Amino acid sequence: MSLLRSYLRIPVIYKIAIGFVLGIILGALIGEPITALKPLGDLFIRLLKMIVAPIVLFSLVVGAASITPARLGKVGVKIILYYLVTSAIAVIIGLAMANLFRPGVGLELAGEAKEVTVKPPPSPVEVLLNIIPTNPFAALSQGKVLQIIFFAIVLGIAIAYLRESKVIRVSRAASTVFTIFDGLAETMYKIVRGILQYAPIGVFALIGYVVAKHGPGVLGPLAIVVVALYVGLFIHIFLVYGGLLTAFKLSIIKFLKGAKEPMLTAFVTRSSSGTLPVTMTAAEENFRISRSIYSFTLPLGATVNMDGTAMYQAISTIFIANALGIPLTITQQLLIVLTAVLASIGTAGVPGAGLIMLAMVLEAVGLPLTDPSVALAYGMIAGIDVILDMGRTMVNVTGDLAGTIIVAKTENEIDLSSGVWRS
Repeated sequence: MSLLRSYLRIPVIYKIAIGFVLGIILGALIGEPITALKPLGDLFIRLLKMIVAPIVLFSLVVGAASITPARLGKVGVKIILYYLVTSAIAVIIGLAMANLFRPGVGLELAGEAKEVTVKPPPSPVEVLLNIIPTNPFAALSQGKVLQIIFFAIVLGIAIAYLRESKVIRVSRAASTVFTIFDGLAETMYKIVRGILQYAPIGVFALIGYVVAKHGPGVLGPLAIVVVALYVGLFIHIFLVYGGLLTAFKLSIIKFLKGAKEPMLTAFVTRSSSGTLPVTMTAAEENFRISRSIYSFTLPLGATVNMDGTAMYQAISTIFIANALGIPLTITQQLLIVLTAVLASIGTAGVPGAGLIMLAMVLEAVGLPLTDPSVALAYGMIAGIDVILDMGRTMVNVTGDLAGTIIVAKTENEIDLSSGVWRS
């Protein structure tokens, strides 16, 4: 037990990195015999698949139900529109980077599977209609993630309105339902943390198998994934956030100066929710934003605004498709935009949650983790997820602050004569 306690004390970020490196070294040195450990990697994939549907449902219901109707006025519409638009732009930038850098091309991992079957892309009308489930319970059991997302958002908004009901019985009942879903969401986050404790072993087995089968040359495409994502993230910060701030006559340089502490904290902790106290302090002390604005927009952003995560999902999906030798059509790439934006809403603001949501995006474009080759490529992404997670979380938090500042400016709820604006 003492050995287990010692293992649990080590931060997951270090354990996954160690597992990844050991998998590479032993896969290259030992070769074929290490492939016998592949079931340990398969177990990791199955654990991830187990929690995708419930975590999407519970976290999205709580996120949608947290938006009180009283705040769904001008401020609510403005910030939600900002979050959705910037997330869509982030995915488009991610797709552009993926098509430019073409990560995964030449890996040919599909040779490990008997057959890789990609679902024929549906028409745009079918995509929109299929978002609405005819049976939410069937959608949950069958893993139809877009339908789960739609139902969860509708259910969450309904709970939010009922909690404000003047009928005491109704408001109490709605509050009870909210508390139950909140408890279920926290329970799923706890399970995620447990699975992440096993992740180093699963990553070790998967990357060891890949290196043993294909040689150390597989590491080059992973480096391209990192470069593609970070180039996209910096473009998003300076062109998208910087462009929006400039449009509202605000300085991107002063913004970055005031946001450096939340950005650094997010980069190190890899948690939007964990960084929230630092972000709120910066909003009040550095940017002089009214508490009535940031107390609503920042917690909401930590829940639903995941620009960096959305971009990561786009690039990772293209990498996996390329690694299997399956170029995605324009329709499938557009489906990535839709799914990644919606998935980013359901991504919990905790370390590693984006990796869970990536499985959902893969399913939507016809690359399920049940396929051995998809699971292998997914395991490779999991191995470098720590590096990817730091950058994407930093952008998530940066986007929350930028949106809050813009909304506060439009509502005259920011003091531009003090704080970083005065320097």
